[in-house]
Amino acid sequence: MNIGQAAQASGVSAKMIRYYERISLIPEAHRSANGYRVYADADVHTLRFIRRARDLGFSMSQIAQLVQLWHNQHRASAEVKQIALQHVGELDHKIEQLHTMRETLNHLAQHCQGNARPDCPILEDLARGG
Repeated sequence: MNIGQAAQASGVSAKMIRYYERISLIPEAHRSANGYRVYADADVHTLRFIRRARDLGFSMSQIAQLVQLWHNQHRASAEVKQIALQHVGELDHKIEQLHTMRETLNHLAQHCQGNARPDCPILEDLARGG
C-alpha cells in the first residue's frame, strides 16, 4: 500500500510516517519502480503500535525502546514494565504540576474583581514571575 493508504489504515498521518522513517523509529519503506513508498501490513501494525504508545503519552525515546522490545522475541517483560512504570512516575509528576497550576490560577481568579478597574492580581502575579 502507498503512504496515504498506510496513514489511513494506521491512523498516523503521512507526515508523521515520513518523520518516523527519518528518525529511524520505523525502517525506511521499500520503494516502487516509480519511487513511491510501499508499506506492508506489518508496517501498518508497527504504526498502530506507535500511535497507541503516543496516545498513552510515552516519549519518542520510550517509544523507540518499546518498539525495539516488541520486535525482540527474547525480551524480558521486566524491561517493558520498567519503562511503563517510569512513565507512570512522569505522569504523576505532571499531574501534580497541573494540580498546582490549577490551584494557583483558581486562587488568582477568585481574587480578581473582574470589573472595569485595571487592578488585576492575575496580571500582577504574571508580572512578578510567580
